[in-house]
Amino acid sequence: LPVYVVMGFDSLHGYTQFPPPPYFGATIGRYANRIGGAKFTLDGKTYTLDKNDGANSLHGGFHGFDKVMWKAKPAVATGLQNIEFSYLSKDGEEGYPGNLTVMVSYTLTNDNDLRIHYSAIADQDTVINLTNHSYFNLSGHDAGEILDHVLTINADRFTPVDGGLIPTGELRKVEGTPFDFRQPHSVGERIGAKDEQLTLASGYDHNWILNRKGTGLEFAARVSDPKSGRVIECLTTEPAIQFYTGNFLDGSFKGKDGKPYVHRGALTLETQHYPDSPNHPDFPTTTLKAGQQFDSTTVFRFSTQQ
Repeated sequence: LPVYVVMGFDSLHGYTQFPPPPYFGATIGRYANRIGGAKFTLDGKTYTLDKNDGANSLHGGFHGFDKVMWKAKPAVATGLQNIEFSYLSKDGEEGYPGNLTVMVSYTLTNDNDLRIHYSAIADQDTVINLTNHSYFNLSGHDAGEILDHVLTINADRFTPVDGGLIPTGELRKVEGTPFDFRQPHSVGERIGAKDEQLTLASGYDHNWILNRKGTGLEFAARVSDPKSGRVIECLTTEPAIQFYTGNFLDGSFKGKDGKPYVHRGALTLETQHYPDSPNHPDFPTTTLKAGQQFDSTTVFRFSTQQ
């Protein structure tokens, strides 16, 4: 029997029901993660977004990219398993400016790499932050907590958050904190530490600033499962990664084969730009100028420990 290492549902209804499920496997947009106060200013104009996360906007709003029907087609023949999705996000959708044409392709290589490539172009200035929101449990989607998974993140700093999980603007060193995954640590080793940031997020739900050397694909994170020996390496062209430990899962979602998804039953590795970047001019920009091409790639590399 196959072992599912990502969470999901058996039917389309599971992904589209309201209130929304926690974005299992979704492409997130137009802006992944949170925008504080559900508003931002661009080119001197203030744009108001859906408040679907307290006072903030999360993952594109009530009807983000995870809730729309994309057009799908097999990509250009390469000898690999490849599919391409496209979507036109119209001007004003969920409050965002500009008609934005988005394409996302998934390629499974012969080396067990899942390559996700994002591209987009808009007819007026807008903001964009795209990611994949797969929930991983390398022991199996219904195997319970992932606290014994071992994690490495290639980051010296992270962005602390306030009570609404909005970045404060500080770029804090991970050294000496439970957020230091520069060397491998089990996920559960320090998740219960007395740390303000862990308390605010009920665990890990933070943005790590990746140690980058250039603009190409670079190592971001690695997760291994001592039980099964399965490993994921994540490489990306993005400047950051959101690591989340399924803190809001509570067993109420019945996933594949009707299995309940329990608290901390999976983790996410969301490659991205920083949360709330449109409201932090000193963060790497998420502004996409009219006619400019957005381009981003993330690779999940699957293997087993020898």
